[in-house]
Amino acid sequence: MRKRQQGHIEGPHRHDHPRPNTCCLCWCGCCKCLWNEDRRERSDRQTCTKMDSIEAAEEPHPTLDEVIAWSRSFEMVMHSPDGRDVFREFLRSEYSEENLMFWIACEELKKETNPSAINEKARIIYEDYVSILSPKEVSLDSRVREGINQSLAEPSSIMYEEAQLQIYTLMHRDSFPRFISSSIYRDLLNSKRACLDP
Repeated sequence: MRKRQQGHIEGPHRHDHPRPNTCCLCWCGCCKCLWNEDRRERSDRQTCTKMDSIEAAEEPHPTLDEVIAWSRSFEMVMHSPDGRDVFREFLRSEYSEENLMFWIACEELKKETNPSAINEKARIIYEDYVSILSPKEVSLDSRVREGINQSLAEPSSIMYEEAQLQIYTLMHRDSFPRFISSSIYRDLLNSKRACLDP
C-alpha cells in the first residue's frame, strides 16, 4: 500500500510526461485523466442544475384549513395528494405503508383502459401486495383473496375493488385515529397555525 501511495505522489510533478496508469481513480485530483475530467463535468452539471432542483422541491403545501379538514374526514385525506403524503409518512412509521400503496395502485388500475396494460398492472399488484410470498403483502380475508385468484385468469380494471375497499376500511378504522393523534399530524397542524400568528 505504501509503494502505491508513493508512486501516486510522484505523479503530480510529471504533467509533461505522464506515465501509463499514473493514478488510482485520481483521488487527489492532480492529473488530467478521463476520470478526473468526468468528475469535473459532473460537478459543473450539478452546479448548473442546483436552482432547478430547488425550484422542483418547492411544491404546493396544504393550507391550515385543509390540514384541519383532514382530522374530520378520512376521505379528505385520501383524496388530497398532500394528505396522502403525510398519511403515508405516518404509515411508514408504523410499518404499514403497503396498505396505502396498494390502495393507490388499485386506483391507478381502475383508470386503465388498455387491455395489455390492465394485465400487466394487475399482475404487478398481485405480486407486490396479494401474494403470500411478498414482503409487502396486505391483510385480506380468504374469501376476497380467493376471488382475486379466480380473476387472474381474465384480469379487469376492477378486479381488486373489494380488496381495495377492505384495505380502505382497515386504514379508516385502525390507522386514521392514530394518525390524527400522532406527532406527525400534530406537528404539521401546529406549524400551519404558527405561520398565521402575527
